[in-house]
Amino acid sequence: MIIGDRVTLRALTPDDYPRMTDFKNDTEFVLLADGSPPRPRTLAMVTDFFDGLIKKKDNFGFAIEADGKLIGDCGLFHVNRLNSTAEVGIGIGDHNYWGKGYGREALALIVDYGFQIHNLRRIWLETLASNERAIRSYTAVGFVEEGRQREHNWVNGEYVDNVLMGLMRADWKGLPS
Repeated sequence: MIIGDRVTLRALTPDDYPRMTDFKNDTEFVLLADGSPPRPRTLAMVTDFFDGLIKKKDNFGFAIEADGKLIGDCGLFHVNRLNSTAEVGIGIGDHNYWGKGYGREALALIVDYGFQIHNLRRIWLETLASNERAIRSYTAVGFVEEGRQREHNWVNGEYVDNVLMGLMRADWKGLPS
């Protein structure tokens, strides 16, 4: 368990899957995530997805909890031990916690975990250029734009750039105090 000022990162459990299913069926949330066309997700589908994710040795997934309830999830994925790199992913599914710094704090905690516990030297992510709130959060934590795939994603009726961002351990300033 990783405890921050307002959020806690803890293991995902099957008890979380019904709420995660709600998040995965929220069209607005799904369109912000990666632009994939939203489709209905059953509890069984979400269970299979997270059970599979948890079993992979190169993935480290966490539930994000605030005020005693599940508000989203985050993790390090595709951990490459040879290159000391990993992809980070985060999603705040509870709209009541959007735009209030909860995602930024969770991201800072998972990044610190990657650099300090797993000895990663680089953490990267992909996001939609249209997800300005996420880009502000990633930038606030220290991520910089490293590349852009122009009009890469079809999202809600238009093509949107895919932004590649990265953070090097050498540039990591640590958790905010």
